[in-house]
Amino acid sequence: MSRFLWTVLGGLIVGTLLACGSTPLPPSTLPGLALPPAQTPPPVEQAVAAAPPLPASIAQTRSRWTAVPWSELPGWGDDALHEAWNAWLKNCERPGPVFAPLCSEVRRLSLGSDPEQRAWLQARLQPYRVESLQGSAEGLLTAYYEPVLAASRSAHEGFMVPLYRPPLGLAQRKPWYTRQEIDTLASVQAALKGREIAYLADPVDALILQIQGSGRVRITEPDGTQRLVRLSYAGSNEQPYKSVGRWLLDQGAVRDASWPAIKAWVAQNPLRVNELLWSNPRTVFFKEDPLSESDAAWGPKGAQGVPLTPGRSIAVDPLSIPYGTPVWLVSSGPQVQLQKLVLAQDTGSAIVGGVRADYFAGWGAAAAELAGRLKQPLRLWVLWPRIQ
Repeated sequence: MSRFLWTVLGGLIVGTLLACGSTPLPPSTLPGLALPPAQTPPPVEQAVAAAPPLPASIAQTRSRWTAVPWSELPGWGDDALHEAWNAWLKNCERPGPVFAPLCSEVRRLSLGSDPEQRAWLQARLQPYRVESLQGSAEGLLTAYYEPVLAASRSAHEGFMVPLYRPPLGLAQRKPWYTRQEIDTLASVQAALKGREIAYLADPVDALILQIQGSGRVRITEPDGTQRLVRLSYAGSNEQPYKSVGRWLLDQGAVRDASWPAIKAWVAQNPLRVNELLWSNPRTVFFKEDPLSESDAAWGPKGAQGVPLTPGRSIAVDPLSIPYGTPVWLVSSGPQVQLQKLVLAQDTGSAIVGGVRADYFAGWGAAAAELAGRLKQPLRLWVLWPRIQ
């Protein structure tokens, strides 16, 4: 081997030994290479310790809220949040003191993407599982809707069932007269004289309208013209609500207490209609509101005082969940599968309890069908502002 080759080989060996015996350069300092520094994952114990502790439970009059991680919410990553944002924007027309500080951010995010809205929710809100005072996290979901009905401004053959404004002496007697007393006592009829708004053809439709609390009514005026109006809740006789479906079940008259089944029973038992109606002593009085094209895109105003959004507004027990609260709702059953963000914007006389909600389905035939049959298990998580 030539002297030159030995010199080259010796230089390579020495260079290799020097490289092995010295501290190597970090990859990021090598020419033309910029790699992130290697990170060693922390031990499991350290990762658990680094996670912020969950807040304490919150007690409500009729429920208890237990803080949970976002990962507990079934389907949280799959909802189309922009649909719920419309309901939240309505929420901000009359926000409560807890959520009012967030409304400027809610409005700004109305044009944001779903990932942006979801990231904001997770940063600003803490989910709490809603439980009954007895510790159960499962409750009942039903649905309600806005009936669409034909009516006449004056009574005549075919339209004889009156819908009333509140009587003048309603506040002087609590509770006011029962449904049966309203229909049969001359003195009560006199108190309601002149308070008629319109007349329906079917007494069961009048009952449904009263139970739902509002409806869209196309009224034929005496001159033959028609007006589409909204009849909204204006008060009640404050008698207890009794389910006519429950009454039929207790009688053994039906096995299915849905509205289609109730109407079928009425058609077969026309002489017992009053008996059915009077089993529910509660009645509702209405006010007439114009229904503009813009109003028609929304539901009636709920107890919070803002228009309801189909599929995104729920009625709750306000002693369990305050009005204006965003809620993650999960319900699985034969009628519908729901995993979605909704807003607590309404209540109802039958909506009582910790884990209880009435889902606003909208209006029209499909909404009526869903509301007439929906009765299935429910779980709720309220999304409450984090303490900043």
